[in-house]
Amino acid sequence: MTTSVDGRATRWAQHNAERRRELVEATLRAIRKHGHGIGMDDLAADAGTSKTVFYRHFGDRAGLYTAVVESVQEFILGNFIGPLAAELPPAQLVTELADAYLAVVEADGEIYRFVANRPGDSPDPVLGITNRIGDEVSAAFRRWLVAEGLDTEPANIWGHGAVGFIWAVADRWILTDLRRPRADVVAYVHQFFAPAFAGQQTTRTTVPTKES
Repeated sequence: MTTSVDGRATRWAQHNAERRRELVEATLRAIRKHGHGIGMDDLAADAGTSKTVFYRHFGDRAGLYTAVVESVQEFILGNFIGPLAAELPPAQLVTELADAYLAVVEADGEIYRFVANRPGDSPDPVLGITNRIGDEVSAAFRRWLVAEGLDTEPANIWGHGAVGFIWAVADRWILTDLRRPRADVVAYVHQFFAPAFAGQQTTRTTVPTKES
């Protein structure tokens, strides 16, 4: 009897999870179609269901917002796997991460605006993803510093600082309606960071020789 009940509970949980995914995907499609300010009535109509169904699965608009943010963050993290796993020099890593993130913003501007305009007192979605990516970038910087024989102490500040810089650039870029081409923006990011990292390699302490 217990096994039968447990099996039904598992199937019901799986059904609910699948339905939530379907509703999140429908929400993303509706935002792309109607814009980030879409209301729940239009969301439900576009998804071919009712607001009641959305509220049953997400509680309220804030719950739906959280689910959409989680989906978007997983997509962004997936785009970052390649650069983060490639053991790139730090300036190149920052440049490729900037290009990957700005490509998402460029392709899905309305989704970006939806995420940036959180309802009420919903938690700031940026903190979660920037902390996760910042930790990964910091670890990559730390490995580079070790390989170069440099002090690893700045790695954490540099890593989180670089990620915050990229997010701030994206925020400003979207406010200008992507007026400047993405390639230009990425080139400016590289122009800012490349000399800083190159300069670290020239600050290594050298052991004086007898001749010196």
